[in-house]
Amino acid sequence: MSVFDEIQSAIENRDADNFSDMLSDDFTFVRHQTGTSMNKSEMSEMIPEMMKSGALQSSSHRLLYENDEIMVEHYVMDFPDGTREAIIGVNTLRNGKITRLETGATIVKS
Repeated sequence: MSVFDEIQSAIENRDADNFSDMLSDDFTFVRHQTGTSMNKSEMSEMIPEMMKSGALQSSSHRLLYENDEIMVEHYVMDFPDGTREAIIGVNTLRNGKITRLETGATIVKS
């Protein structure tokens, strides 16, 4: 199963443990909003809350490209404050795990 398929399955099933398992131990997420970063531990703490609350909703999640080194995805995210963003995520891969995620976003007006 591809990394994208594994992540998509975890999101659809709200399986935070499986999602976290897809992150390498040296994982880094660079947040597009602030330029700050989060490591695997920080991300693994945030994921269950996001999935449980249902406050964040993603749609139109699609794979643009994936090989053994990179996965590029696009999706639309609806936030609790009513804003909506089209997001592109560039994931660096190693041994079937995500080592780095950087995102770019454009506000979508409803």
